[in-house]
Amino acid sequence: MTDVSAGQDVAWLAPGEAVDLDTCAREPIHVPGSVQPRGAFLAVSEPDLVVVQASENLAELTGVAWSDALGRPLADVLGVGPTEAVVRSASAFGDLRERNPVEVTLDFGGDPVPVDAILHRALLSSGEEPLTNLVVELEPARGPRPFSFPNTYQAVRGTVAALNRAVTLQELYDTTARAVRELTGFDRVMVYRYDADHHGEVVAEARAEHLGSFLGLHYPASDIPAQARALYEKNWLRLISDVDYVPSPIRPAAHPATGGPMDLTYSTLRSVSPVHLEYLHNMGVRASMSISLLRDDRLWGLIACHHYAGPHQPPYATRAAAEFLGSTLSLRLVDRTAEDEVHRALQVRSTLAWLTAAMLDEDRPLAETVLGGTSLLDVLPADGVTVSLQEVTGGRGEQLPADVVERLVAWAAARGEEVVATDSLQREAPELDIPVDVACGVLAVPLPEGQYVLWHRREAVRHVDWGGDPHEKARTEREDGDVRLSPRKSFDRWRETVRERSYPWTPQERAEVHHLRVHLLEALYARSRSIVRAAETLQRSLLSEPPSPAGLAVGVRYVPATREAQVGGDWYDAFGQPDGSTMLVIGDVVGHDVQAAACMAQLRGLLRGIAFDHGDSPARVLSRLDAAIEGLDLGAIATVLVARLSPTGDGGMRLRWSSAGHLPPLVTGPDGAARVLAAERPGLLLGVSPQAVRPDADVLLEPGSTLLLYTDGLVERRHAGFDDGVDRLGRALADLCDRPVEEVCDGVLDRLVPGGAEDDVALVAVRLLPRS
Repeated sequence: MTDVSAGQDVAWLAPGEAVDLDTCAREPIHVPGSVQPRGAFLAVSEPDLVVVQASENLAELTGVAWSDALGRPLADVLGVGPTEAVVRSASAFGDLRERNPVEVTLDFGGDPVPVDAILHRALLSSGEEPLTNLVVELEPARGPRPFSFPNTYQAVRGTVAALNRAVTLQELYDTTARAVRELTGFDRVMVYRYDADHHGEVVAEARAEHLGSFLGLHYPASDIPAQARALYEKNWLRLISDVDYVPSPIRPAAHPATGGPMDLTYSTLRSVSPVHLEYLHNMGVRASMSISLLRDDRLWGLIACHHYAGPHQPPYATRAAAEFLGSTLSLRLVDRTAEDEVHRALQVRSTLAWLTAAMLDEDRPLAETVLGGTSLLDVLPADGVTVSLQEVTGGRGEQLPADVVERLVAWAAARGEEVVATDSLQREAPELDIPVDVACGVLAVPLPEGQYVLWHRREAVRHVDWGGDPHEKARTEREDGDVRLSPRKSFDRWRETVRERSYPWTPQERAEVHHLRVHLLEALYARSRSIVRAAETLQRSLLSEPPSPAGLAVGVRYVPATREAQVGGDWYDAFGQPDGSTMLVIGDVVGHDVQAAACMAQLRGLLRGIAFDHGDSPARVLSRLDAAIEGLDLGAIATVLVARLSPTGDGGMRLRWSSAGHLPPLVTGPDGAARVLAAERPGLLLGVSPQAVRPDADVLLEPGSTLLLYTDGLVERRHAGFDDGVDRLGRALADLCDRPVEEVCDGVLDRLVPGGAEDDVALVAVRLLPRS
């Protein structure tokens, strides 16, 4: 059942390298340099058909010593008639293995010897003109041939029909195991299936009555290392007719054309690892055969055959028939698995289609939609699912504690993957400290802005019966001064209780969740765009045209950032007061989303109401607004500058202003000189401390002066400070101060954010008109 690989002298190791399972797994078992002596090996150059390599036991079958065969035409070794038969088969198109065996009769000392010649081509070097050799392997056809290869299908047609009638996977396994045993005569035939970690399980068995059962036993992946699995994927049948065989070396050991050993990947006589032979000895096996079961050209399992009574050598045609059954089983397994997958995929797609259609109803919360009668638990079976979508959190099935959900969501988001899955939180993320009776397996879909979908499964305690202690690995032993690898010797039934694992999330389930994620993102995008459009409409309605008070020209601009969601928390306002003064406001709510826009609308409305009674003191307006933010539990943080322009009677105006953490105003006088109106001390942002005291500042402005209020998006740059940006803005304002106020607004924007703003920009420009 295994093909553990190691040589007795461990010749492929580097000097001083330790001998362990890792080095075992690197043994080049495709180039053992020898063959099993049940047949003889010949490597023949083409097109001249000269023997270039031969196994030492060649004379036992042909009467020609290997040393005499080298360099001679193939016909001198096999005879003219057999050689012509080999050449005819080798000259036909297609894969030579499809026409094996070539049935020939050798003349050995006057006695005819029926022989199966088994052909394939071995690639020696690649390139524009690949170099190959014809490999001829000779096996004596002892006893009557049970059937010839063209009649292979007749020998197994009854079994093929039974496989086609099988309804369940177990019927497929059982039918194949019985048929292969009847066909080949092995004492035990098992169907052996791999899991995702390459551990094997005996899922069907046909055996002699006196033998104990291996059915249901598991075998660790270390019993069949990776390079052995790779060979099984290329050469679908391997026979060891006698585990006590003495290998017959190939001579010369180095191929004359390459200087290296011949690749025996596709050889039927390939010698196997001594460790594997010892492994079989430890199991009491005297002969072994394996047939590969493939899915999508990958090894799915094996049909493993064991014989205990002594050596056992089914003829090639019998083995070919058994291999045909293995291929038929592989096809039926693929068909059956595909049928199951299609059936489940149709069910899931039907559920996804319903959910997708339901998601279009924007009047119903998305979380409520996916947790309704048809829910996410219909997409992916689990003990419970928790979602957080568009600020609505809910669940279906068993619910996890809120603190556990918080930890799981943070862990999944930190992974940076679209779908995060584990069937053992306790092993993969022990730092989360989540008890096994709360959640063991999770599958999480992190979504933008902290949203998520999270399925969880409970621990699934399983009892696994192993064929021997799986923790007993191969060991290194010293023998006559040499180091060799010795396989494990324990094969008694060994029960392991597997804990801290849930039922695994299958590849198909993960693929379905990826598909669901796309639908969720589309629904979130569609709904967010609807909300953004509404917010944009609200924002445009609030950022209205400025008033036209006597003696003033007012220009305003709002430029959204160059991002898709064109809403934010920046705003301006300008409105008149009963006493004839004009209030100017510039503000920036922290955030760049719909919530920031909504918060901005609330602050704007509150500020207008407060200013109506307390507009004479901008500082008092800010204090009252700060108190309202706390009292109404708005949770807003914002920078705001409130300014009041009131006539002085001589054509000028008094500017009184106060700032809550906002950038200072800029002003140019009639002479065009720009200056920053800095307060004595900067005021604290709104929403931080409602008891904060902010001062009022006063300055007189002459006719012809230009005042500019702005938000940080106009002057902030990633690699420069605010002071540099304010200096640039001052120079631009000075250059533009003789132009109409509308042109001042556009010119400032063109100079400071010519390619579009990285952040929202709001500005208010006011010109004190000269007396007419």
